[in-house]
Amino acid sequence: MDEKTLFASVLTQIHENQLALGAAVEELSNWVEQNGDSKVAGNIRGALETLDRNQDFIALALLSISTDFNEPQNPKKPGS
Repeated sequence: MDEKTLFASVLTQIHENQLALGAAVEELSNWVEQNGDSKVAGNIRGALETLDRNQDFIALALLSISTDFNEPQNPKKPGS
């Protein structure tokens, strides 16, 4: 696996980890709210909004990176 493909794969895995952590934290916030602390649950959901806001940008960036890596590269001319 070349370095560019590895880089895209690592970023994709980090992104998937972020999504999984967000889902787990959301489950915890639901539990906290059900057990009587809606203020803390609200604070948790506020933090999760940051993950949601960044989700689309991260997905687009990963798509762009993957596309760039898959395009054939023109060989450089000597002296360029």
